[in-house]
Amino acid sequence: MLRGLLAAGESVDLVVSRASRLTLLDETGIAFRDAHWREDLAGWLARGADGKPHTFDVDVSGVRHWAAGDLAAGPSSGSYPAKGMLIVPASTACVAGVALGLSKDLLQRAASVTLKERRKLVVAVRETPLNGQTLRHMVALDEAGAVVLPASPAFYAGATHIQDLVDFVAGRVLDAAGVPHRLYRRWEGELGGGSRG
Repeated sequence: MLRGLLAAGESVDLVVSRASRLTLLDETGIAFRDAHWREDLAGWLARGADGKPHTFDVDVSGVRHWAAGDLAAGPSSGSYPAKGMLIVPASTACVAGVALGLSKDLLQRAASVTLKERRKLVVAVRETPLNGQTLRHMVALDEAGAVVLPASPAFYAGATHIQDLVDFVAGRVLDAAGVPHRLYRRWEGELGGGSRG
């Protein structure tokens, strides 16, 4: 998704929560440190979903990083210029915090600001199954104007690698935010189109 935003010429304000850092390290072996964020991000973006190096064209000059604990950061204010916010991936704890209007960190505060300013908020929920409380939080987000987008890949686009599935979800997030991209093949109304790759 970050590669897609940067490829579309979008500037990015990046907040990586503590939970995201732990998940990133556990699932990919990639560390993300505030002191070395630019190098860590470039290394992160140069890998595919399988964690292996790929030949992605990576330029992180359009990214501004904010520490998750910095509640005085630009995105914590409605006067800070932003088109919207994408939370990818969103844990159920994050969903609950945003739905309840908490501001325990910059991620939640920026989401609250995004909603109050009536900007686009896309929340890509990553967990399954979902319990009733989480479903109620998701409904509350929808009612507040957010787009709740479960991270569910589709198979009609002819995926042959895990990166194809990840790109589909990232592309759907970008679609919801109104950002043009070429991350996946779109449905064209023809059954079996995905198998003809």
